Amino acid sequence: MSTAAATSALHQQGGARAGLVLADLVPASRVRDVALVAGGAVLTGIAAQLAVPVPGSPVPVTGQTFAALLVGTALGARRGLLALALYAMAGAAGVPWFAEGGSGIGMPSFGYVLGMLLAAVVVGSLARRGADRSVWRTAGTMLLGSAVIYAVGVPYLALATGMSASAAIAAGLTPFLIGDALKAALAMGLLPTAWRFVNKH
Repeated sequence: MSTAAATSALHQQGGARAGLVLADLVPASRVRDVALVAGGAVLTGIAAQLAVPVPGSPVPVTGQTFAALLVGTALGARRGLLALALYAMAGAAGVPWFAEGGSGIGMPSFGYVLGMLLAAVVVGSLARRGADRSVWRTAGTMLLGSAVIYAVGVPYLALATGMSASAAIAAGLTPFLIGDALKAALAMGLLPTAWRFVNKH
């Protein structure tokens, strides 16, 4: 069977969307990509304002990490990275859309923002391989993305505050595990459902 024939067969079997992320379903154009990147940054900034202080920790529980992972997964690695880079650079320059209306690079939680850039690449790359199309693969993708964020955010928190490693883990990781599980559960419902809807149409 020729390559063209094989591709046609895949299309007929519902494989036409293989290798795509959700954002690829919007008609391609430069305007689309700019809008998606800007929209991803704004969504993350808005979600960051949904914040609940954690006693004893300089890092609040927010919707920021969930939005960042959702942006990376839906937009793909390249656009997700650009969206989170725009968010980080604008916030560092003074736009008050980090957690609790913060801005600048002096915040102890800025490491989590940097971690989101790397996480967006990871989850975006996995999404292009279909990791957001089933419930359990989506859960694994979200949890891996969260782990990447913590891998950058917790050491940064320790350096920025002078905390010991154990204290940084207690203040910057442990209080957020239940919330991360809930965010993963929400993504498990949202992303596969979106793909099922798309594939029906």
